[in-house]
Amino acid sequence: RNEAMFDILLKPLGWILQQLSLLFGGNFAASVFVFTILVNAILIPLNIKTQKSSVGQMRIRPKLEALKKKYGDDRQKMAMEQQRLMKEEGISMSGGCLPLLIRMPIMLGIYGVILSPLKYIAGVAPDVITTATESFKTAFPAAAQNGYIEPQVINAIKEGTINFPGIESVRDSISQIDFNFFGIDLTSKPEFNIDVINHFNINWFIPILAFAAAMLTSIVTMRIQKKTNPDAPSMPGLMLAMPLVSLFIGFTVSCAAGFYWACSSLISGGIQICVQYFYGPNKMIAHEQSKELLKRYAEEQKIKYPAVAETKN
Repeated sequence: RNEAMFDILLKPLGWILQQLSLLFGGNFAASVFVFTILVNAILIPLNIKTQKSSVGQMRIRPKLEALKKKYGDDRQKMAMEQQRLMKEEGISMSGGCLPLLIRMPIMLGIYGVILSPLKYIAGVAPDVITTATESFKTAFPAAAQNGYIEPQVINAIKEGTINFPGIESVRDSISQIDFNFFGIDLTSKPEFNIDVINHFNINWFIPILAFAAAMLTSIVTMRIQKKTNPDAPSMPGLMLAMPLVSLFIGFTVSCAAGFYWACSSLISGGIQICVQYFYGPNKMIAHEQSKELLKRYAEEQKIKYPAVAETKN
């Protein structure tokens, strides 16, 4: 039952990746890149909403501090007044949570598709996949322990190191999709070794790419935040956290998943940078202040010239 629930999300995502791959002549890397752009483009309104919510909370911070001083330890009264203030200002405390709740299933779904390419991208029958994975486990028991078997099965079929009933149908299905990315087989899994000089592998470039994309995004994002909000605290540790997580993930999943992570960091980071630039705190607060001034001016005009106001109405 749980698998059927996941299929509701994963099968459409897999079909989209498959069609994009065929559109680009079977190029799987191109399909992942374009699909990541499409997903993040769809989520731009949510990014803007999150930014507006964040700026709104920043704008009313002095009023919230005043409420804390006024009501002290009366948490119930404080919560009621805070809720009233947020409602008056048109700000939702959950404004930043909703985009995350929508983005997370999509991100996990894409990972599920990439880690099960035989089922969701190549469209291989479940019983044939079971036979193929059992054959791989028998031939490579140690390699099968990492949990990401389907990409390794594809790699083994290409290399001719496993054989099982129905292998020809699987070979025909995967032959339509090229998992090569500048000489890197995206079905392979980077295996880190401390002896970098003697054991360096070309697929290490995928985790390195994921690290570089996350690092670049973190640096540019924090610089823009500092420029638009000089009072924001500097957090160099946080700037390094995501790149290091990206590097670690890149060495624990298949190159296809690591490539998606790199694309996601670069594209979503780029979009977030644009959102912060166009909807930065200074710009939005200045815009709100100008609206408030215009509203106040209009009210003053009504008081000074009530007859004119009535005529316009």
